[in-house]
Amino acid sequence: MPPAASAAPGFSRPQPAILACALVVAGALVVAAAAVGSRQVVLFGLGASLGIVLYHAAFGFASAYRVLIEQREARGVRAQLAMLAAATLLFAPALADGSLFGRGIVGAVAPAGLSVAAGAFLFGIGMQLAGGCGSGTLYAAGGGQGRMIVALAAFCAGSFWASLHMGFWQRLPAPPEVALGETWGWPVAVVVQLTVLGALWLWLGRYDRAAPIPAPRSGAARLVQGPWPLLGGALALAVLNFATLAAAGHPWSITWAFTLWGAKIARWFGWDPAAVPFWNSGFQSKALEASVFADTTSVMDFGILAGAFLAAALAGRFVLRLKQPIGALAAAVLGGLAMGYGARIAYGCNIGAFFSGVASTSLHGWLWIAAALPGCWVGVRLRPRFGLR
Repeated sequence: MPPAASAAPGFSRPQPAILACALVVAGALVVAAAAVGSRQVVLFGLGASLGIVLYHAAFGFASAYRVLIEQREARGVRAQLAMLAAATLLFAPALADGSLFGRGIVGAVAPAGLSVAAGAFLFGIGMQLAGGCGSGTLYAAGGGQGRMIVALAAFCAGSFWASLHMGFWQRLPAPPEVALGETWGWPVAVVVQLTVLGALWLWLGRYDRAAPIPAPRSGAARLVQGPWPLLGGALALAVLNFATLAAAGHPWSITWAFTLWGAKIARWFGWDPAAVPFWNSGFQSKALEASVFADTTSVMDFGILAGAFLAAALAGRFVLRLKQPIGALAAAVLGGLAMGYGARIAYGCNIGAFFSGVASTSLHGWLWIAAALPGCWVGVRLRPRFGLR
């Protein structure tokens, strides 16, 4: 179970003081985003919606892979497959047309090269040590998990560290970018991808040894406080990723913001980006000079944090847990560094590379998960060395 889902189980009613604080924080972030433009406010709202869904559905990637490896429980991974199938169906017509509502759009497509495989493998190890992935780190930190706040700081440091080495990784052999929809035609690519996802879903259903879980409570209380059904959360994430494609012009991503935050902090301490080719290219250079609220990914990440904060307060489960065992903190730091470095060289994390990549029919998305799962296996084996269950 993801860390945020088990926080303070004794609470069952909203926490008014925490809720008021969450609303103030969200309001301040909206004002800052509005100073850049109305589009940033929309993106913040989408991020906040993602944070609420992630928290209330306890939708984790790292935990889903861990219980699959350790307990042969496939419920979480099967929910991911359903999410990918739904997103594929939503993305395909829009990407085939190249526009949504008159706005040009692009999919999450990158070369399926050595850097993706190496980065995803490293990310897999890191997310098991840290106890969360790209999205999981954000929503658990927003829910008050101190260990995940540490992991988030290390994530930013690792992402920035990798940006200093991107010249090396980009020189490694890599094939051209391949989107199956563009190579095979979108109807064929969608049928093939849905067939693969369906076959995996059925196979995991036979492999699954999880015990049935009781039906969650129903009614308005469940809608406001959770928990939400895992499959419902999966479908909501697919719809919100499609909404992100429409609003941002590209699918949902997370970890570019961590790289940017790390670089901005490094500048405060005197780092000079002039000597680093990665930070001298157009997009990166402009992002480094502009307000962080002008960056699409940053604004959405702020929204995820705020949305999870709000959801935790509504559920009555927000507790700021700062005291952590040394071993758990060490694992959070090492895991965050590994995830940050791995995500940067792999062109994204479980969201930007895997979820959005596969939804865009990009081969690099499939390579990402193929390399990340062995990394998860290694990470699961390392967890006891840090005193982690």
